Amino acid sequence: MEKLESLKSAVASLSEISENEKNGFLNLVSRYLSGEAQHIEWSKIQTPTDEVVVPYDTLSPSPVDPAETKKLLDKLVVLKLNGGLGTTMGCTGPKSVIEVRNGLTFLDLIVIQIENLNSKYGCNVPLVLMNSFNTHDETLKIVDKYSNSNIEIHTFNQSQYPRLVVEDFAPLPSKGQHGKEGWYPPGHGDVFPSLMNSGKLDAFLSQGKEYVFVANSDNLGAIVDLKILNHLIQNKNGYCMEVTPKTLADVKGGTLISYEGKVQLLEIAQVPDEHVNEFKSIEKFKIFNTNNLWVNLSAIKRLVEADALKMEIIPNPKEVNGIKVLQLETASGAAIKFFDHAIGINVPRSRFLPVKATSDLLLVQSDLYTLVDGFVIRNNARANPTNPSIELGPEFKKVGNFLSRFKSIPSIIELDSLKVTGDVWFGAGIVLKGKVTIAAKPGVKLEIPDGAVIENKEINGPEDI
Repeated sequence: MEKLESLKSAVASLSEISENEKNGFLNLVSRYLSGEAQHIEWSKIQTPTDEVVVPYDTLSPSPVDPAETKKLLDKLVVLKLNGGLGTTMGCTGPKSVIEVRNGLTFLDLIVIQIENLNSKYGCNVPLVLMNSFNTHDETLKIVDKYSNSNIEIHTFNQSQYPRLVVEDFAPLPSKGQHGKEGWYPPGHGDVFPSLMNSGKLDAFLSQGKEYVFVANSDNLGAIVDLKILNHLIQNKNGYCMEVTPKTLADVKGGTLISYEGKVQLLEIAQVPDEHVNEFKSIEKFKIFNTNNLWVNLSAIKRLVEADALKMEIIPNPKEVNGIKVLQLETASGAAIKFFDHAIGINVPRSRFLPVKATSDLLLVQSDLYTLVDGFVIRNNARANPTNPSIELGPEFKKVGNFLSRFKSIPSIIELDSLKVTGDVWFGAGIVLKGKVTIAAKPGVKLEIPDGAVIENKEINGPEDI
């Protein structure tokens, strides 16, 4: 434990962070060092019943009376996790300001949706953005443009913790790394203490708010759902995780299990090696966590005050300027087991539409979706309930390059799969159907002409079109 003692004195002298942050960090490190990780006994895992993971179709309809709907919505706060940067997609600044469709960003769409609710029902659903020190300044500038909107926007910062140098367990900023690279945001499990520490939680409780709907800002499907909110209020559920049926694309996602009488999240990292294939199978573990979470505000307050939210620690090793460092993180979904009357709701796939890469951007900018009142809605013309699988080569990784390589986004209503490699450029009005592979030969520019219709083809040069 001398590791911890010397760390304590080093952390005490870090002037950049608050006492709350110092305490939170040291708590996390001491939990990590004591190795209190829960060992999952595989034989004790049970598949949750419909009481625990409720099928969406069995929820009661939401109230017909607009006055009742207003009452419901006035108990709600919407919180978007806005700590991530758009770096993987080649953008600087917060990921939520990437343009999704019709020149509108993730944040624009979220604001339009909530404004519409507020106008339609005369309610006041506030939007809260949890930023990280990476996105804070930029987000404040952007939020300014919504000042005349019919929506109250709050921002707060999640914690800022020092990265730990693996070699001697000292905080990286103590070694003279005082720039941003000395620090990290400790995962979205931090949403609960940070919301409390910001003073926002108490303010919302005093306004009669009861639930917060937490979701990733890049999940276009995470829209306010009255049936879910109504169900939680009627049944006094402390916590609800939206899950949805796994497809082969989601085999790594966390799943809900019943374990020793409690519902809890099982992540792939917690699975013993000999059971990983079973975990990935769609037969035994049929659902995965969308990270759309509905949580009772009073319950958050009670648990944070009792320091009871001891979620599994996710060690994330990194390298900064040649120095090996460790980031200790937690995930908000893992908090489910600490709440009373916690449930999952098995929701339609439409509530999970994340944009993690330009291949996802291709889907949502195509004719597969339309935009209505800020909602991205799937086109009924597609019979297949699953989306086409899309693989784009590294030339398409950055948003700017992606956009320049398509004169217009092709029609993909009847597409099953698309794989593109090499220096490929798309003209306007192209239609893709079935299984399409387009592979430009190394060093050769391949242009797909305007109006081309490509069905079940492999294209390696102009002669194949």
